[in-house]
Amino acid sequence: MSPLSTPSTPSPQSPQPHPRTGRPRPAARPASRRPNPQRRHAALAVTAAAVMALTTACGSGDSTDAAPVANDKAPSGSGSSAGYGSGDAGNGYGSGGSGNGAGKGQAGGDGYGSADDTSRPAAQAAPARILALRQSPALGPVVTDSKGMALYRFDKDTAEPPDSACSGACATTWPPVPADDATAASGMAASALGSVTRADGTRQLTISGWPAYRYAKDTAPGDTKGHGVGGTWNAFAPDGKKATAGAATDVSVFDQPKLGKLLVDKEGRTVYRFTKDSAWPMRFGCNGACLDTWKPVGPADKSKLEGVPAKLISTVTRPDGTEQLTVDCWPVYTFSGDKQPGDVKGQGKMGTWFAVSPEGKKITSPATG
Repeated sequence: MSPLSTPSTPSPQSPQPHPRTGRPRPAARPASRRPNPQRRHAALAVTAAAVMALTTACGSGDSTDAAPVANDKAPSGSGSSAGYGSGDAGNGYGSGGSGNGAGKGQAGGDGYGSADDTSRPAAQAAPARILALRQSPALGPVVTDSKGMALYRFDKDTAEPPDSACSGACATTWPPVPADDATAASGMAASALGSVTRADGTRQLTISGWPAYRYAKDTAPGDTKGHGVGGTWNAFAPDGKKATAGAATDVSVFDQPKLGKLLVDKEGRTVYRFTKDSAWPMRFGCNGACLDTWKPVGPADKSKLEGVPAKLISTVTRPDGTEQLTVDCWPVYTFSGDKQPGDVKGQGKMGTWFAVSPEGKKITSPATG
């Protein structure tokens, strides 16, 4: 070595050789790029808080003002191609056994009711044709004929065996409904319809064994003026029992013949879930053209629930700022093709739309038993 040369000293910035292999060690990571445990823990805490907030808002059944976490864009064009289904034009609403019994003769005494206007018995004796269910604000769904006129049952009749105690003047005020050409509404069991032979030889429609009548003072579709007359006349409920007055409900349970017990809105319409939505994180798969066919159900008052646990009911804000009812955190909708209580024409549409059970689950199979 020359006397003027000096051994080179490795720069502090240069990689140092490994003592055994002699290979350079990797350069130290700058402090600014090293993991920051405190920052990582803070990020995890923020994420956990967001998850907890969303879960609590839905799980508690309370309304949340926050918009959904994410929203899928609705494809353009026909809703049916995207799994939305479509509202079908209104077809017939339903698809009866027969019973015999003689009339009990002239009606008289209390409980038969009377009407001032008895000039329309011939029109009221017209066939019922396809029965329908009509939502009454006071009584819930009631049975009507094809023109929307309410049908009634009489406490002095009998159902087992079917027999009518209303004839003569009573039958002028309460015209018997002919059994001919009557079919059940979609929200009724077809087997509930039958007939009874009256004393004059005519066949009268029966519902769950009870003879059916119209009321002379009902003048417009939706009238239920005969309900409660004399304490013995009552509008028919879909199962053939008496329609019962009760507080109006925003969400309640309907016993549908094909699907069993399912949830309905304040108008008695079946509510549905969409499998392309998501309960958590909450996303909407039904937007744009889809909403022309499937209408979001509005928020519910928790004091106006019947048959559904309040903890399952909550509200979510949609991307457009409107509020929508959720059941077990799933947004719910009505189907534009359903025209009356008990209709389930949206069930199974495109394999993505399903009615909702009282437990908040989607209904995928017919009722049994």
